[in-house]
Amino acid sequence: MKKIITLLVVVGLLSTGYYGLGQAYKQQMYNGAMAFEASLSELTEKSVAISVGDISYFENEHAGNKPSILLIHGFGAYKENWVRFARPFKDDFHVVVIDLPAHGKSVKDMGLNYSLSNQVGWVHEFVQAIGLKRFHLAGNSMGGAISAVYASQYPQRVFTATLIDPAGIHDHRSVMEDLLDKGDNPLVVEDTASFKRLMNFALEQPPFIPWPLTVVSAERAIKLKPLHDKLFVDMRVGHGEDFKEVLKRINVPTLVQWGEQDRVINYKNIEAFTALIPNVKGHVWPNVGHAPMIEIPQESAKMMLAHMQAH
Repeated sequence: MKKIITLLVVVGLLSTGYYGLGQAYKQQMYNGAMAFEASLSELTEKSVAISVGDISYFENEHAGNKPSILLIHGFGAYKENWVRFARPFKDDFHVVVIDLPAHGKSVKDMGLNYSLSNQVGWVHEFVQAIGLKRFHLAGNSMGGAISAVYASQYPQRVFTATLIDPAGIHDHRSVMEDLLDKGDNPLVVEDTASFKRLMNFALEQPPFIPWPLTVVSAERAIKLKPLHDKLFVDMRVGHGEDFKEVLKRINVPTLVQWGEQDRVINYKNIEAFTALIPNVKGHVWPNVGHAPMIEIPQESAKMMLAHMQAH
């Protein structure tokens, strides 16, 4: 009943049509909508402290009773990106979804170095802090690169890895790389217009997002611009040939999913992942962009589930 009431409040506010009322309650509307989506996947928001500060995360009630899954978002994203993807796993798996440092509700500190290796270390601290012993691992974009490095460094912790449009290899140029050469980073949000541009740039099939969710998401991203500018520079160090050596050391069963219309990282880079990782399977989704877990959550989750069950 509580879930239904929350949804009705959100829908009621959305349907009022009064801009002033919407402005006054947009944060409550955003929080209500996010909480409702998480509740449908039976995820509860929690927090735990690691060396650099507090980490926010989602977790369901199956800790210690079901096989575990850890989901890691990409650059500029947050744990809520996974709530619909996580839904098919809610009954049979212990699901954990992290907000990485500098993202979502986790610690934000301009003094930290957000290199790929440091982020892997923070994920490992988090895993230890919540008592996660062994798990299936999945990550998107930057989170895919983190997942790849983690699987190579801590194979005893990882049953299987699923890399979704992962960062790390750029043998084939993307539309974003052409823009970066011109000093234009579409992943860093400066205003509401650039947030909308980001959604259309990163997603080939962007989901419908009601007005208050778009505004609040944009406002949060705008506040984080200085930090994300720094993070983007920090985390790009170590890509290239060194990352290819990382892929060669992954010995856990690995699935690589990629959207064919990915403008952020060219999908053809899947060739390097499937050539370098010893035990790997690759799949390219037609008419999908940079985030299959958002654009086609059921289909991409079903493929990951089949991969997990096969191993």
